[in-house]
Amino acid sequence: MTALALARSWRPKTFSQLVGQDHVVKALTHALDQGRLHHAWLFTGTRGVGKTTIARIMAKALNCTGEDGQGRMTSEPCGKCPACLEIDAGRFVDYIEMDAASNRGVDEMASLLEKAVYAPTNARYKVYMIDEVHMLTSHAFNSMLKTLEEPPPHVKFILATTDPQKIPVTVLSRCLQFNLKQMPPSLIVNHLQDVLEKETVPFQVNALRILAKAAQGSMRDALSLTDQAIAYAAGEITEESIRAMLGTLDDSYLIRILDALRENDGASLIAISEEMGTTSMSFSLALQDLSSLLQKISMAQVIPNSVLDEWPEAESVKRLAQAFSKEEVQLFYQIAITSRPDLSLAPDEEAGFMMALLRMLAFRPEDGSSNSQGGQVKKLASPPPVPKATPQASAAATTSVSESNPKVSKPPVAPEKVATSATPATQGASVIPAPINWQQLVKTFPLRGLVQQFAYQTELKSWQDMGASIQVVVITAMPQIATDDAVYRLSALLESHFGKPIKLKVEAGEAVQTVAVAQAKEKQELQTSAELEIASDPFVKSLEKEIGAKVISGTARPA
Repeated sequence: MTALALARSWRPKTFSQLVGQDHVVKALTHALDQGRLHHAWLFTGTRGVGKTTIARIMAKALNCTGEDGQGRMTSEPCGKCPACLEIDAGRFVDYIEMDAASNRGVDEMASLLEKAVYAPTNARYKVYMIDEVHMLTSHAFNSMLKTLEEPPPHVKFILATTDPQKIPVTVLSRCLQFNLKQMPPSLIVNHLQDVLEKETVPFQVNALRILAKAAQGSMRDALSLTDQAIAYAAGEITEESIRAMLGTLDDSYLIRILDALRENDGASLIAISEEMGTTSMSFSLALQDLSSLLQKISMAQVIPNSVLDEWPEAESVKRLAQAFSKEEVQLFYQIAITSRPDLSLAPDEEAGFMMALLRMLAFRPEDGSSNSQGGQVKKLASPPPVPKATPQASAAATTSVSESNPKVSKPPVAPEKVATSATPATQGASVIPAPINWQQLVKTFPLRGLVQQFAYQTELKSWQDMGASIQVVVITAMPQIATDDAVYRLSALLESHFGKPIKLKVEAGEAVQTVAVAQAKEKQELQTSAELEIASDPFVKSLEKEIGAKVISGTARPA
């Protein structure tokens, strides 16, 4: 005897067994209980979320007569009367399921509507269920409009589609529309656990999580994959067997990749990519899984409680959330999702995947590093020194600038930010208003992103050399960009350069001698010079004189 597929044998028979569509169940059960029934319903949603199942339950609810044959229309069909049994078996004469994909013409629709005028054989209602209704031709839609708007009292229409945008508005306006949701993975896992326990099939929960993710919101796909997993595993459904069956990536590869990125280890990245190539796994799915892992890490950075203990990678997610800055995780995520379409353009998928990893390494906001011949990324021994603007700066120029020392992910002490005024100078400390050319200094530092914007918007107010440490006070007109991370990174650069602990304080105030102001002034001077050069050009003057041409203000750009 051939066993039924799980998707068929475990198809819900009542509204109470239906999972994941509570908003639809609530509306339909209330309508049935109150006797306020519409004549046409439209169910939309992706494949395998319950459109046909709900249609069959509705047909049973409309025609159920109860075990004694005296029952009335109900939201809880008995499942034992002739109507319920025959609808479940697919042989109820007054429940007609029509596939619009193969019966899409006006002739088929005309034949259906001609039969609709006749009373049901032995039921309260004649129920027409038209699946994939968007496949009907425009003439077929037009032919059913009148009947769909004012059908005979004994006729109910149930339409189902995966593409409601293709249905004419004239049809939509004649139906009650219900959008069925995709199944969340947690709900799919719970349902698969219940099914497998009743089927007495041993399983690992992590294996079901992989199946739920692969189902992409479809309960039918999840049950079909479970059928395949039972046959493949020939015993207990394990995480290892599911990954082998689906060709999905073991999370350990992804964690090793992120660890290599954390260590700036290009050789390990290439080795891991080549190792993955030997397993014949999909590199497109690998980038997809890497994006999913990075999303969890980013969530852990913002909301630490979002990491669930039942995740097999929970500890690694927490660790990597501490190891990377938020900017790095966002950068890796963006590269991962934008690299997937590029795989088809690469010489092969493995090469495209390897380049995506090297792109993460190359664009990682770790300054003062470069690739060596062996693929290992090493720190520069001696970055360019700060220009010798003053004797103090000249003496300090022997110390190299390296943003990679110390680690930003674990700052020992949060830098202090002052909102109004700086703390008075310590007695005996030397207070110098501007011992160095602050603009030249910050322009020499290898800065990027928010740290660069913060440094370029600051002006040096005071410098207190206390011998063992230096206290620096800067002013900025944009205190909102003086984040703890930005202040800490700039402090780390100053410490590395001057060889002393730096206590950097930030004040809100008008800053006029900043890199940003200087750059804006320089840009404006170049713009003015370009406009004057255009205005004085002999050829432009001749055009203005001969044909009345005019130079549009603001269109000239410096070369």
